Amino acid sequence: MLTELTIKEFINKVLSNDPVPGGGSVSALNGALATSLAAMVANLTIGRKKYVEVNEIMEDLSVRFEELTRQLITDVDRDSEAYDRVFSAFKLPKETDEEKAIRSETIQKESKYAAQVPMEVARTVHSILPMIDVVARKGNSNAVTDACVSMMCARTAILGSLAECTYQPHFYQRRKIRQRDERRGRYDRTDDHCRRTENTGLCENHVLIPTSAVKKRIRP
Repeated sequence: MLTELTIKEFINKVLSNDPVPGGGSVSALNGALATSLAAMVANLTIGRKKYVEVNEIMEDLSVRFEELTRQLITDVDRDSEAYDRVFSAFKLPKETDEEKAIRSETIQKESKYAAQVPMEVARTVHSILPMIDVVARKGNSNAVTDACVSMMCARTAILGSLAECTYQPHFYQRRKIRQRDERRGRYDRTDDHCRRTENTGLCENHVLIPTSAVKKRIRP
């Protein structure tokens, strides 16, 4: 499993000529880094007299961040496993009409799953943006740059995951999934969350997620 590798081993595996782990797993890893950094800021706030008024909030956020970190770590492996299933589907025999039909159906099925995994990562990480905003605004001021790096990691995780769902031409089902989620407007409030962090004066504009960038990547 990828998550059992050391940092150096994981990086060496990414830079190899093996297509997995790829952008999806790396995006999920960025999501895990975002939640773990945000948890660190919350933990550095808990128990400090200066922040007694937000102590309970930070305790709740810390627990939630840790839960999401574990989930996203699992997603690092889930994404690579999903792609392995797609590659295996393409290797199925295609000599007879029956084999071709089975192969096509399997490719469709596994491609749909391979698109769902990064989309789930994007949704998960998108849900933590307002929580990162809270720790950036109300958490330990000595760790505010860590909150900003958390936001940057979250940005990479979201846009990277969306890219994985968008720019894979041989994954036939991804377009339908992308259109469905755009209709549901899952990312319409991304700018709102990020602007609140920007308005604290603590993070520069480049750490935020522009709505135009998100919409460009989910537009059919």
